[in-house]
Amino acid sequence: MEEPSQESVEFAHQLMDLARQGATAQLVAYLDAGAPPNLTDASGNTLLMLAAYHGHADLVRELASRGADVDRLNDRGQSPLAGAIFKGEPAVVAALLEHGADPEAGAPTARATAEMFGKTDLLPPP
Repeated sequence: MEEPSQESVEFAHQLMDLARQGATAQLVAYLDAGAPPNLTDASGNTLLMLAAYHGHADLVRELASRGADVDRLNDRGQSPLAGAIFKGEPAVVAALLEHGADPEAGAPTARATAEMFGKTDLLPPP
């Protein structure tokens, strides 16, 4: 497999930063121009995972509607839904559930995370 160019790596880092910042309009423009919606960083975190973890519900919705996998686990086995629950982001949890996120995906699961941190109110009952 060929190594990506330095420019490609830098561009990927810029997209990851846009996800962290919640720069919806900018990131959506790149996705609509062909950037991969399931782009991952070196730890397996997707754009959606970063947007979810940083509390950007609108961006999560836009990413999911453009094909980002709402259940894609990072290299530690964590789901975007579990991350949003851990961070206490009800709007992000709602956005992920709207797009079919599985509360039982990952390790620990989102449901186990909710129980562990006393945030079971963020998920519908099993």
